[in-house]
Amino acid sequence: MTSEPSPRRGVIALIPDACTSCMLCVKECPTWCIELDSHPEQIEELGARPRTVNVLDDFRIDYGLCMYCGICIEVCPFDALEWKPDFNYPASTRSGLSQDTQQLARWLAESASDS
Repeated sequence: MTSEPSPRRGVIALIPDACTSCMLCVKECPTWCIELDSHPEQIEELGARPRTVNVLDDFRIDYGLCMYCGICIEVCPFDALEWKPDFNYPASTRSGLSQDTQQLARWLAESASDS
């Protein structure tokens, strides 16, 4: 009998379109391994007052600091973060352990193509 890796461990993937830059993941991270940059934009909808929303510019996780607790995934009210069962993300340098928005989003595409 072979056991499958736990879905609660692996790599943390980002769904950029779902992220509202609310900063809950950043504030709740016990190791401060998440950095998030955003900018405000005004949205005008027909028949409604204009409103300001934050737009994600960059999202980074430093896996050299991350302790894989999953708090960021649990506190995200928009399900913009999720576990992906991938364990192969070596880095040849310390700075290579810090992954940006594009790499974090790529984990979703790679796990979808494996299915």
